[in-house]
Amino acid sequence: MQELRLLLYPFSVLYDGITSLRNYAFDRGILEQKEYQIPIIAVGNLSTGGTGKTPMIEYLIRHFTGKKIGVLSRGYGRNTSGYIELSENDSTERAGDEPLQIKRKFKNLIVSAVCEKRVDGIERLLKEHQLDLILLDDAFQHRYVKASHYVLLTSYDMLYVDDYLLPAGNLRESRKGAQRAQTIIVTKCPADISAIQRNEVKLKLKLLPGQQVYFSYIGYEKELQGVDHKILLDGLRGKKVTVVTGIAKPKPFLKHLKGFIKIEHLNYSDHHDFTLQEVETIRNKKLVITTEKDFMRLKKHELRNLYYLPIQTEFVGKEPVL
Repeated sequence: MQELRLLLYPFSVLYDGITSLRNYAFDRGILEQKEYQIPIIAVGNLSTGGTGKTPMIEYLIRHFTGKKIGVLSRGYGRNTSGYIELSENDSTERAGDEPLQIKRKFKNLIVSAVCEKRVDGIERLLKEHQLDLILLDDAFQHRYVKASHYVLLTSYDMLYVDDYLLPAGNLRESRKGAQRAQTIIVTKCPADISAIQRNEVKLKLKLLPGQQVYFSYIGYEKELQGVDHKILLDGLRGKKVTVVTGIAKPKPFLKHLKGFIKIEHLNYSDHHDFTLQEVETIRNKKLVITTEKDFMRLKKHELRNLYYLPIQTEFVGKEPVL
């Protein structure tokens, strides 16, 4: 792996030059950033994925309960383009899996839309709805909008300070990009992470004055949710069960499940578009557990043997003050 990184390093230097020039243009006002009167919170990361952006958006929706919230995503993986306001009856092909997951979970408590051009999306939301707050999903690098608050996520097992720029590593931009964040959240921590371990991470991150850092972990529910009913995960203890994942980093999910069941793992790439043959393979299994995001893509096939395990963001110690 180290040898491969050395080979790819020259391309990372080139990539750094391009992204740094772009950031310089925004910082100096050469490229225009649009600001809005309404509070806008941008959630994102420096890496290519797997830091828990969707659970964090869901946490923020709960955190701001009582406010009229707009959630704007790019809608990665959809086969449509432009601005689309979502309904619970939309498909993943039209909306993208993660935006649809959020909309179906919070229903009319939020206004949810997808648009690859965030400025256009924000202006449509503000024109058509009276909102108190807009949450931008995966928008840390979308600098045409100047958000009022930036939340940067970094995974405990691969902090951005330990990573490298694409293609040698997974970073979308230089580590210096972290300077834009007011709030940094270290995600996917061990639930029992100690104060000493947290302080070690803080030292590695080299926080700027005013930056706040928080530590979160994945909280798993006890019941598996199917198409029309639930079953207790503990009731499957010791049994062999097929687990299907199409997410960037399935390791924490699998680790949790291994505490209850024996696993046959069908592993696919992030945002995987399941073929009919793969769907039939899943259908022929006795019982299948998947992630909520994968369930969104597979739900249309009416797989009665398919269940997902809901998760949510939990914090170690104090929760973010936004």
